[in-house]
Amino acid sequence: MKVSARADYALRAAAELARAGEPRTTSALAASQDIPRKFLEGILTALRDDGLVVGQRGIGGGYRLTRPASEITLADVVRSVDGPLIFVRGERPSGLEYEGAASELLTIWVAVRASIRAVLERVTVADLAAGKLPDEIRTLVEDQAAWEDAQTNLSGE
Repeated sequence: MKVSARADYALRAAAELARAGEPRTTSALAASQDIPRKFLEGILTALRDDGLVVGQRGIGGGYRLTRPASEITLADVVRSVDGPLIFVRGERPSGLEYEGAASELLTIWVAVRASIRAVLERVTVADLAAGKLPDEIRTLVEDQAAWEDAQTNLSGE
């Protein structure tokens, strides 16, 4: 699974907006999280189009969240910039069919989607900004194996 730069940057910008509590300019957001400004502008447009942020012009203007950060999940932000949380070959898992030896693959893809949703829908932008993640999320990363990259030894050694 890959997390796009758009999703990563969008979550970082949303956390900054939540922590600021007041409108932040694109330049200030970009600088605070080392996000390319032009790239961030596109992300903020997507977030605005989905009603997650609003822009204010003039002195003291900038972007702000449209509702409390505690009511916006990380899944809301990711979906806004990337669409559905998981696609397989460009389709949602519910639209796929498999036969024979691969017939249970649909079950796997739906389980992967459910796992991702269990994390991203459980954590809010407020949780992220405050550094107070739910205990269930902290428990997932207590196992050292969660931090290690799985390596496949193709040589059979």
